[in-house]
Amino acid sequence: MKRREFVILLPGAVLGWARAACGQPISSRPLIAFLDGKSQSSGEGLTNAFQRGLRELGYDEGRNIEVVYRFADGRDERLPALAEELVRLNPAVIVAPGVNAAVAAKNVTAKIPIVSWALADAVHLGLVESFARPGKNITGITPYVEGLPAKQMELARDVVPAATKVGLLGNTTDPKAPPQRHELEEAGQALRVKVVFSELRNSEEIESAMGLLASQRVDVVIILQTALTLSERQRIAASAVANHLPTVFGYRENVDAGGLISYGVNLRWCSHRAATYVDKILRGAVAGDLPLEFPTRLEMTINSRTAKTLGLAIPPALLARADEIIE
Repeated sequence: MKRREFVILLPGAVLGWARAACGQPISSRPLIAFLDGKSQSSGEGLTNAFQRGLRELGYDEGRNIEVVYRFADGRDERLPALAEELVRLNPAVIVAPGVNAAVAAKNVTAKIPIVSWALADAVHLGLVESFARPGKNITGITPYVEGLPAKQMELARDVVPAATKVGLLGNTTDPKAPPQRHELEEAGQALRVKVVFSELRNSEEIESAMGLLASQRVDVVIILQTALTLSERQRIAASAVANHLPTVFGYRENVDAGGLISYGVNLRWCSHRAATYVDKILRGAVAGDLPLEFPTRLEMTINSRTAKTLGLAIPPALLARADEIIE
């Protein structure tokens, strides 16, 4: 059932894009290069939201723009070569959904505008000079709200009130992971719970990394918000259930895939909104002059089916706070 569900109406058909993923288009139309650390299938919903945003602004692939797509399939080590390949095409703008892809693109070009809809820790990473005036060639949406990881730690305690040991799962090679881990560990210390971290370096380690947390007898697991944990959301959710571990996420997509509960921003809003940045750049705006935007709303989603599978009773207060409950 729905509770205060955040709905965006996005009319228009989804752009046909598979053909552009296979080769370089030869056209005088502006070229948009798309570089994603995830696989094509796992990022499809977010990509579709971005494409619908372009259509609403009057862009139609094959008519007045061309788009080429490259996907790293969850292997960040592939991003630098893919970024170089795209830069050689001399696109008008590069769309790099995650900060891992944005960093790879920025390392190859300081001139071509780059738009990201998940631009985390951008100042610390040297990607922008400030949120208000990026000053370089990167801009977009920064969906990582300060203090959110601490709220997720509190949520973990709300889900399992008697929890004394909380697990963290994520790949710290993703630039946005270390700050989350640091804040979560500080929040755990403040709540006097022991925090156990399990490194997830690639998709092949999901079962072993989750098994490590189970062997440490953690009461609940917080999954860091990274491209890998989003891309592999179905396997992560299945492994958590198999190990009888409640899970807390930052993205509702993870809960759609079978995770227990999420609290964070609406990524589809972010990807849809990124189209406005591309539009402004194609119309002549300078990326460094376009302020970064923050989502103005946080949402909570609960998967009651997963709760029942785990034999877990969600506290009524949490159910009342939820924006959506998946039955």
